[in-house]
Amino acid sequence: MIRRTAGLSKLVQSVGVGSSSSLPTKQLRDHRCFGSGAASNAEQACEASVCSKFGKNEYADVDWDNLGFGLVPTDYMYMMKCSNNGIFEQGQLNLYGNIELSPAAGVLNYGQGIYEGMKAFRKEDGNLLIFRPDQNAMRMKIGSERMCMPSPSLDQFIDAVKQTAQANKCWVPPPGKGSLYIRPLLIGSGPILGLGTSPEYTFLVYASPVRNYFKEGSAPLSIYVEEEYDRSSRGGAGGVKSITNYAPVLKALLRAKSRGYSDVLYLDSVNKKNLEEVSSCNIFIVKGNVISTPTTAGTILSGVTRKSIIEIARDHGYQVEERAIPVDELSEADEVFCTGTAVGVAPVGNITYKDRRMEYKTGVQTVCPQLYSTLIGIQTGRIEDKKGWILEID
Repeated sequence: MIRRTAGLSKLVQSVGVGSSSSLPTKQLRDHRCFGSGAASNAEQACEASVCSKFGKNEYADVDWDNLGFGLVPTDYMYMMKCSNNGIFEQGQLNLYGNIELSPAAGVLNYGQGIYEGMKAFRKEDGNLLIFRPDQNAMRMKIGSERMCMPSPSLDQFIDAVKQTAQANKCWVPPPGKGSLYIRPLLIGSGPILGLGTSPEYTFLVYASPVRNYFKEGSAPLSIYVEEEYDRSSRGGAGGVKSITNYAPVLKALLRAKSRGYSDVLYLDSVNKKNLEEVSSCNIFIVKGNVISTPTTAGTILSGVTRKSIIEIARDHGYQVEERAIPVDELSEADEVFCTGTAVGVAPVGNITYKDRRMEYKTGVQTVCPQLYSTLIGIQTGRIEDKKGWILEID
C-alpha cells in the first residue's frame, strides 16, 4: 500500500545504492547516516530538500482512499535536547528512525513524558495549513510544569512543527483525503535510578498521514459508561497530556470494544456521578439550544478542538455551558458528540449506562455536523479564518 517518496528514492539512487524499497532497513539507515547520532549539516541540508525539489503537489505512494489511523512512517522527524540547564539547544531534522535510550531513562522508569497532537491539511494550491499550534505549545508548557520537566519555548515548538510538516509534505494527503497528524513528544531521556527528575530531556516531533480515528469512520459512535475503572482523580495528572494517563484506560477500552462499543465514557472518581471524558476525546451533550460539556478542573484534558468548538458553537448562536454534568442527564439529551484532534467532531449514536441503552439524534440536520463543517472548513481553508487559528506554510 505504501512506498517511500519518489524524491527520497531518487536521492538514494543518485548515490549508487539502489531504491529505498529494495534495501534492508538497517543497510538503508546506515547509508543515510542515521543511527544514534544526528546527520551532518551537509547531509541534513541535502535530505531536507528532497520533497521540496519535487514540487508542492507530489505525493508519497499511498492508497489515500483506504487510509486509516495507523502509523505510516514518514521521512523525517525533528529532535532537540535539553540538559540540566533547562535550556533546549538548537534542534534539527533527522531521518525518521528509532532513537537510542538508556534502560535507566526517566521516561522508561518513572513515566516522565508528555505529548501533543495536531494536524496539517493540504490546500488545493499545495500550501499546508496547521491548526492552532500555539495552543498545543502552551498546553505542553503547562503539562511540562506539572511533570517537572523543562519545555521548549513557544517559538521553538512552532518552528519544530513547521519544519516537520514541510519536510514531510509529500505525506500530507490530498485535499479531502485526510491530514498529516503531527506528534510532538517530550521525554525524560537521561538516566536516573532513584526517583527524581531526569538529567536530560529530548523533544521529538514525528508525523503520520491519517484519516478517520474510529473504525466506524463518520458513522455514529456507540459508547459504554465505565463504572469500575477511573481515568483520573483530583490532584492527579488527568488535566495534562501525560503519557501516564493512557495505559490505565486500556483495560476498560479493550473490554468495551470486545463487547461491540466504540469507546468508554468515564465518570468522576469521587462520586461516580458526573461525566468526565471519553478515553481519547472530550464529550458534549445537546438539549435544545444549549450545549453542555464538563468543566476542566484538573481531571479533564483541555482539548484544543474542545475549545475551538465551544467558540464556533457560540458563533452559531448556541448557548454553551461548561459545568458539572450528572450522568443522569444523558437520558434527557437530544444529541451527544465527542471532540478531539484525532477524532475531529464525532457523533454519538447511543450510550449504555447500567444496562440501559440511550439513543440520540444523528444526521445532517443535527448540531454535530453543523459545527464540524465549520471547523473542518477553517482547518482546510475552505472557510476564511477570521480568528487567527491557522498557520499557513508553503
